[in-house]
Amino acid sequence: MAKKILIVEDDKFLRELIVKKLSNEGYDVVEAVDGEQGIQKIKDTKPDLVLLDLILPGIDGFGVLAQKREDPFISSIPVIVLSNLGQKEDVDKGLSLGATDYLIKAHFTPGEIIEKVRNIIK
Repeated sequence: MAKKILIVEDDKFLRELIVKKLSNEGYDVVEAVDGEQGIQKIKDTKPDLVLLDLILPGIDGFGVLAQKREDPFISSIPVIVLSNLGQKEDVDKGLSLGATDYLIKAHFTPGEIIEKVRNIIK
């Protein structure tokens, strides 16, 4: 059974790039383009892992993390934050809201992101 990954990312180019990479690795990939859709898809699909951007239309990634943490049915699902927000306070806030890992987009290639995914859900 393929592991399911939800990617919540409003940047179409980056989302499609990561979806393609994950699909090529044999993962079942689900997409969301904003925070509301992200929360709904976490509840509906119960992914094995969520890749979450922080700067999203509507509810931002911090809001998604906060809502996920309060819902006992989805609170244990690991989340990797994938963001351009690289300030220490953003990283600390993301981790304190329950993110498993925090990757700054500019510092990681798609291949390295896949490696992180693999390490967390193996």
